[in-house]
Amino acid sequence: MFTTLNLAALLTATLATLGLVVSIFVGSRNLGNFDPALIAYLFGCIFACFGVVYRYIVWLQRPPTWRYFVRGWQLFFSGKAIVYGWELTKHFVVNFLGQRFIRNRGKALGYGHFLMAWGCMLAFAVTFPLVFGWIHFGLKPGGIDTYEIYTFGFKTAEFPLHTWIATLIFNALNWSAILVIAGVMLLMRRRLTHAGQIAIQTFENDWLPLLLLLAISVTGIGISLDYKLMEGRAHQFMAITHAITVILFLIWMPFGKFFHIIQRPAQLGIAIYRKAGAEGPQAVCPHTGEEFLPGMQVDDLKTVTAQLGCDFTRKDGKSHLDYSPRGKRALLARAHLKARAESGRYFG
Repeated sequence: MFTTLNLAALLTATLATLGLVVSIFVGSRNLGNFDPALIAYLFGCIFACFGVVYRYIVWLQRPPTWRYFVRGWQLFFSGKAIVYGWELTKHFVVNFLGQRFIRNRGKALGYGHFLMAWGCMLAFAVTFPLVFGWIHFGLKPGGIDTYEIYTFGFKTAEFPLHTWIATLIFNALNWSAILVIAGVMLLMRRRLTHAGQIAIQTFENDWLPLLLLLAISVTGIGISLDYKLMEGRAHQFMAITHAITVILFLIWMPFGKFFHIIQRPAQLGIAIYRKAGAEGPQAVCPHTGEEFLPGMQVDDLKTVTAQLGCDFTRKDGKSHLDYSPRGKRALLARAHLKARAESGRYFG
C-alpha cells in the first residue's frame, strides 16, 4: 500500500488538515462557538480537506501541470506584477465569476453552469464558516429583537429581526439552493434533449453530480419548509437526509467530477501565460517560415515531452516540435514519398 502512496502529497495533505483543525479550535474559541449539531458535517469537511489537498498535490506534480504552475509564478514576479495582476483580475471576473468559458459552448449550458456555480459558491461561503464555528449568531443582550453576528468570537455586525435584511441572511442557504436547482434543471433538460450529450454522457460523470446537487438543494429547502408549513414534524427525516447527501458530496469531491471546482482557480495562471506568449518571441516553422506558436510554449513543450519520455529529435538534430502542423504534414508527405521511391512502387 505504501508504495502507491505519494509521500509528498500525503505529508502536505496531513499538514493542511492539521492546520484546518487548529484553525477550527482557534476560530471557534476552543469549540465554544461550535454547534454540536453540525459534528457530522465537520468530519465530512475534514475528510474532504485531506482528500482535496492530496489529489491536488498529485495533480500538480504532473509534468504539464507543474510546468504551467511554475511558469505562471515566474511570469507574475518577472517585474510585470501590475500588468499581469490586471490580466488575472479580468480573467477572474469574466471567466470565473461570469463563467464565460462555459457559456461559449452554448447558452443553456452557460446559464445552467452559471446558476449552479453561484449557488455553490454562496453555499460554501455560508456553510464552511458556520460548520467550523468561525461565525455564529446570538441575540443582543437585553433585547429579543436584534441579532448579532460574531466572527472568530468578535462582534462584527448586528441586524433587527423581522426585516428584509434578516430574511436575506437567515435564508442565504435557501437562495443558494434555488440557484442550484434552477441550474440543475437547465442542464438536465439539455442532457435529455441534446443528441450529442445523449451519445457520450455517462451516469457517473454527467448524471450523478446533478442528482447529488439536486438532492442536497431539495432536502435543504425541505428543512425550512418543514418548519414553516409542517411545524417541524418531518425535521428528523429532512435533517438526516440532507446531512447524508452533503457528506456524500464532501467525500466524493476529491475523487469525482466535483474536483474541477478546485482545479478551476489554478487555471487563472493560463491567462498570464497566454499574454506573455503573445507578447514574446514567436516560434517560426523551418518549413513554412511562418509563426505558429509562442516560442516559450514550444520550449516548454520540449521540456515536458522529455520529462514524459518522448523523444521528438530528428536525425538532423532538429526537433519535430519546431515545426508547425502544416510543416509536420509536409514532412510526413515527404517521408511517404521517399519510402515509396525507395521501394520502386508509387501506387498499390
